[in-house]
Amino acid sequence: MELKEVESAIEGILFAAGEPVGVERLCMTLEIDRETADAVCQRLADQYSYERRGIRLVRLENCYQLCSAPEYADYIRKAFESRRPARLSQPALEVLSIIAYYQPTTKAYVDQIRGVDSSYTVGLLTERELIEECGRLAVPGRPILYRTTQNFLRSFGLASLEELPELPNASAEDEQLTLDMQADIARLQQQQEAEQAGEEEPITDEELEAAALELAQQEAAPEPDDAVTSEEEHL
Repeated sequence: MELKEVESAIEGILFAAGEPVGVERLCMTLEIDRETADAVCQRLADQYSYERRGIRLVRLENCYQLCSAPEYADYIRKAFESRRPARLSQPALEVLSIIAYYQPTTKAYVDQIRGVDSSYTVGLLTERELIEECGRLAVPGRPILYRTTQNFLRSFGLASLEELPELPNASAEDEQLTLDMQADIARLQQQQEAEQAGEEEPITDEELEAAALELAQQEAAPEPDDAVTSEEEHL
């Protein structure tokens, strides 16, 4: 297959898909190597951008997708009479940032950093497909782990998580917070393993969950002068 034909085939596949297509799938379908697929996609992307076309080809980690050019968003929105998408609130951006930089992570860890309950915001971010569940942490209670999605990368114009800017306010205190959480998790795991091995008198699942909840509450409790118990978050 000639290079021009490969280029046209990839363009057609991405147009028909309407969603991200893995580069390995392109290679398998067209019987080409990874280097050729990446080169052709980059050539198409440069061509669309240079000619100021109405479409763009974007890379999302190991996938490629065709999308509309952002500079024509107003015309596209007007043509389909669609409403301007709602902006993310400050609480939503805070939660999304924590998950993006510390993923995979639990809601309890997000709550500990923010000092308030984030259940509502985590639910909304999940509905908007900016974050997703990716398993459970191996500690009592089995809390859900969250990570960002390809939709997150596309929405913020990122090709991969490596393009995230460095945390401007990262400090020794932030690093210690992460280390403390990891130590707590390791201690809980060791306790559970010891109980299973019969080194201690077995305890019930209810007692384990109560102990984990008490630990999370103690670590997440803000200073008295800055205590905040609840929030109402709207996007």
